[in-house]
Order: sequence, then C-alpha cells, then structure tokens
Amino acid sequence: MCLAVPALVTDLLPDAMARVDVGGIGKTVSVALVDDLAVGDYVILHVGFALSRLDPEEAEKTLALMREVADLEAAAPAGTAL
Repeated sequence: MCLAVPALVTDLLPDAMARVDVGGIGKTVSVALVDDLAVGDYVILHVGFALSRLDPEEAEKTLALMREVADLEAAAPAGTAL
C-alpha cells in the first residue's frame, strides 16, 4: 500500500529540492518531478518526492479529512480498530 500526502512548499532550495510542511512538520524533499513550482504551492508527497502539484482547495479538504481520522483514533478506546 502506498500513501501520498499533501505538503505545502515553504522554501525552494538548490538542486531541485524544497522545504515542505506536512501537518506542521518540516521536511526537505525532491521536487525534480514537478515543473515551475513556487512557494505556497501544494504538492503530493510520497517517500520524499513531490509527485505533482495539487489544487489548494483539494489539499485543504484532504488535510481536514486526515485530521478528522486522527481525532477519531485519539478518541477511540484502546484496542478499538477504526
């Protein structure tokens, strides 16, 4: 199974690298696969590589759903599978 998550580009770095924010956590990732990237763009991130640009509205929807799942997991009794 693969998991790709929306990430906000916060800084463009040399050598096709960028700094991104993933749920409040900063990471340095490769952006070699995405052309014309700018600070403030959202990308789909998978194992350290930005795969494509993502519409900001779609990114926010996905991030909100991920936060909702995390909140449900935190509220579930121990040993309960969601």
